[in-house]
Amino acid sequence: MSQSSLNRRLTQAFGVLLGIGIAVWLLRGFGLLSFMPGGVIWLLFLGAIALGLIAYAQRTWWRF
Repeated sequence: MSQSSLNRRLTQAFGVLLGIGIAVWLLRGFGLLSFMPGGVIWLLFLGAIALGLIAYAQRTWWRF
């Protein structure tokens, strides 16, 4: 797997996790997903942040 392909996949996964996190947060706020625990939303956001940091580090620092 080439470096640009890996970075593209990491960036896509970041976007997907962030999008799902925002959608779940909004739906929970509207009362449609009121049964969803807040920890799940935090895990989605923290996972998105972690993937974003890994994608950034892979793009800038890991030039091997």
